[in-house]
This record gives sequence, structure tokens and C-alpha cells, in this order.
Amino acid sequence: MNQENRSLSAVWSRPWRGRGGTLAWTAALAAGAFAVVFILELFFGPANAIADKATLALVIALVLSVGGVLALQFFLWVRHWRNLRRVLFGSAVLVTLVALIHAEEDLRGKWGWEKFKRACEAKGEHFDLASLAPPMVPDNENFAMAPIVASSFRGIIDKNGEPLQKQDTNVVDRLQMLGGVLGVEPPPHGDWREGKPTDMRAWQAYFRKADAHTNPFPAPARPGAPAADVLLALSRYDSAIAELREAAKRPYSRFPLAYKPEGWPSAILLPHLAPLKSCAQTLQLRAVAELEAGQSQKALEDVRLTLRLADSLSGEPFLISQLVRMAMVEVAIQPVWEGLTEHKWTEEQLSVLEKEFKPVDLLADCRTGMYGERACAVMNIGYVRRTRPLAARIIPSGWFYENELTCARFETRWYLPLADVQDHTVSPAAAGRAEAALRAEISHRGIYNFFERLLLPALAKVVMRFAYGQAGVDLARVACALERYRLAHGQYPEILEALAPAFLDEVPHDVTTGQPLKYRRTADGQFALYSIGWDETDDGGAIVMGQGSSPHIDISKGDWVWPSKGSGRFRR
Repeated sequence: MNQENRSLSAVWSRPWRGRGGTLAWTAALAAGAFAVVFILELFFGPANAIADKATLALVIALVLSVGGVLALQFFLWVRHWRNLRRVLFGSAVLVTLVALIHAEEDLRGKWGWEKFKRACEAKGEHFDLASLAPPMVPDNENFAMAPIVASSFRGIIDKNGEPLQKQDTNVVDRLQMLGGVLGVEPPPHGDWREGKPTDMRAWQAYFRKADAHTNPFPAPARPGAPAADVLLALSRYDSAIAELREAAKRPYSRFPLAYKPEGWPSAILLPHLAPLKSCAQTLQLRAVAELEAGQSQKALEDVRLTLRLADSLSGEPFLISQLVRMAMVEVAIQPVWEGLTEHKWTEEQLSVLEKEFKPVDLLADCRTGMYGERACAVMNIGYVRRTRPLAARIIPSGWFYENELTCARFETRWYLPLADVQDHTVSPAAAGRAEAALRAEISHRGIYNFFERLLLPALAKVVMRFAYGQAGVDLARVACALERYRLAHGQYPEILEALAPAFLDEVPHDVTTGQPLKYRRTADGQFALYSIGWDETDDGGAIVMGQGSSPHIDISKGDWVWPSKGSGRFRR
């Protein structure tokens, strides 16, 4: 027993040398470093999971221990005081130099960002979502707070937009209508862009497909007229739509979103978007069925309600919100197009439709989304700067400020001016220059444009998508006026200028060029109407389809067409 004690004592009393000693020092330093780093992360680091803190502490401990052992071996090698003094002096110089560089980068990065920020704020611009958020409104005047609308988010987020710790399953979302109710794949909706009307027979079969235990829709014992059966099935939502129509009378709309997020800005929840779009698609199907059943006035009211749903998102400074709003506007155009191709709208109804679409300004929505995108980029980078682990504090905070400046400056200079709201145009050439400028910047990889490479590349394509959407709105307005002219004169006009001022206050111009839209009467008594599109080339009204098993329109090529009988041709 005494011999064992002496052996253990010898282990702790003798210096650790050789390979075994190196491993012992490494293990000891690793254990100590792990304990210190883990405790610091636990009490002073960001609120991450314990496993994440432990993993980070382990990695840092291994790095520090290996470095510490190598340093120890090095100091054992330089035993003479003269050599040690030189090493200490060199180390002090190095540490001082690193500290000076760190301080200089911090000061320069923050100063540059603050200078740019102050210059923009002097022009009335802002870099936080709270400043871009729609103004607060009373609940009784707020469309978003009507009980049926609020059901889309009450069980998911609180009154400040922060996610609930546990979702409230007692709140039933009454806006999420058609999406996946039957558990079978629904048929596609019509696509006016491709000249595809809604297939009422397919929807009739869809509502009858499931057995009586899983089918929540009413259906007649025997199939009848497709439109009548579809309207019967959709009567399941009559009370909800009536309540929604009453809510639409409220003058304002502001959803309770996290404009001052407590966590990662990119994780802001927007639970209302999908239900609103689902409701819009339900209204679209109902309006088309009503038109087929000869109920054009009811169809008109459903189109107007769809546009009101889309309008409820107009002030949200989130790009995804504006993209969903644009998609809902295009959903509302489908029954308008189908009614026009079959001449089912009256002159008075067409006048109402044109006035409903006139204030829809998707280019302004594009700018709203872009301002929000810029704010989100700045806030995301700032969040990383503030919450990075203690071990990552060796990275100068100035580098994060430089990334904020790089992203915000590029978006301000290149992306925000692309949608010219005043002139109602988007320049494809300017968008091309913006893409080229971005490629040039991110081709030189550096510490100041790391986030620029992650966040900005797709935004020029988004601007093209908004231009495409606005062209569709303008074409719909002109098509309504053309039909009113036909009802009044028995034929379509020879030129678009004949529509103003009797049927249009002013004929919209081509959103990509600022020049008149392309129009001609066709030999069969119909017309061709289109924008020359993103390639700025007149293809005679040709629509270019992309490649693939289920191709869709390639909006970067060909013309942007209002399909009507006798117009529009498709090519790959």
C-alpha cells in the first residue's frame, strides 16, 4: 500500500516530460479550458442550447490546450533569459499591434456605417423594421383584428408577433380553406397567364372523390352541372366568407408582427400569409363557378373581396408579404380574364373592375419590400454582431459594421431605384447593370462583403417579378376597357388611344419601356394586347415557355401577354 502511494506521489511530484508528459499537459489544459469556457458561455454567452455551449467549449478547449502545450514546449526550449526576454518583447509587440488593429477596425467600421446611416436618415429613410411598420390602429377599425382574420395567427404568435412557447391548438384557422382538406391532390387552378381556364369538371370530381367519412363538402346524390356542384361544395364556407366580407369594411389593416424581434430577425413569423392566399384561391374558384352559373354580380363581389385581402398586406415591410400580395392580385385576375373571354361581364361590372384594379401599384409594393429587405439585412448582421459567442469576439465588431454598410449601400444605390413609382416603369437595363455590379463586388471575396454574397444575389430577379405582376394588372385594366368599348360600339377599337377618356382616364404604358402597350385587332374580331417584356424585344405577342417536365412561362424572354381568343402564341 505504501509502495502504491509512493508511486502515485511520484507521478504528481515529478515533472511531466516526453510524449507522455505532453499528453498529460494537453489533457490538463483541455479540461481546465473546457471548464472555464463552458462556465463563461453558460452565464454570459447567448441563450443557446446547453449542447451547443458544450460543443463550442470543447472545440475552444482543444484549440487552447494544443496551443498552450506548444507554447509550453517552446518556452522550455528557450530556457535562457535572453531568448525568453526576446520572445516576451516580441509577443508584447504582437499583442499591442493586434489590439491597435482591432480598435482601428472597430472605430473605422462603426464610423463608416453611422455616417452612411445618418445621411440616409436625413432623407427620411430608416434601417429598422419598427420605423417601416404600418401605424397602429384601433382594433375595431383593423381588418387584421377581426375574429375570422385573427384566427389565422392567434394560436401561433402573441400580440407582439413573438412565437408562443406552445401553440394554442384551440384556435381554429378559419381562413385556411381549400388547402389539403380531403387528403387528395386537388386539380390545378386556372392560369390566365397561359390562357388556361379553370376546369370545373375536375373540381367537381375532386369534391366528390373522398368517401362520406372524410369528405367535409356537401354534394348532391348525383352529379349535376359542374359549376352548380362546385358552388354547393363551397357553400361550406358561406358563413366564413360573409363574416370576412363584413370584416373587409374596416378601413385599416395591421397584423401584429414582430417589428422589434427579440431574436433572429430572419425568423420573424408571418403565419397569416398562407391562410390569406388559401382564402383568395377559394374566392377565385367560387367567382369562376359563379360566372359559369350566370351569377356575375356575385362573382364581382368575390373578386373585390379578393383584392381587399391582398390590400391588407400592402403596408408590411417584408418582401415575402409583398410577393404574396402580388400573387393574390394575380389570383383575382383569373375570373376577370375568364369572364372577358366568354363576354360574361356587364358594362357596369367592367367599370367597377377597372376602378378596383386602378389603385393596385405593385411597383410601390416592390419598393416597400426592398426597404424592408434592406432593414432585415442590416438587422440580421447586427444580431450576429451582438450575439456572437465570447470566443468569436476576437473578430472586430467593425467587420460586421462594414458588412452592414456594404449591403445597405449596394441596395440603396442599385436595387431601390429599379422600381420607379413616379414614372411607373422598371428598367430591365438598369436591373442588368445592378446584377453586373453585384457580380463584380462579390467576385472579390473579402471580410467586408461576406453577408453581401449571402443576402443580395436574388433581389434583381425579384424586381423583374414585380414588373411582370404590374404589367398583368395594367393589361387587365385595358382589357376591361376594351370590352366596354366593344359593348358600346360592337367591335374593338383600332388603337388603344380610343379608350381614353371615355373608358380609361389614361391608357397605361408598357412598364418596361414607358412606351405604349402593343395592341392590334385580329382577323377573327378579337385582339392582341401585350407588353414587350423583360428582353425589351417585340416578339409579336409570343409567350416563351421554359424547359422541363412541367414548363412554365419564362418571364425573362418573350412578351408579357393578355391571352384572348386569337392572340398569344407559345414557343419554347
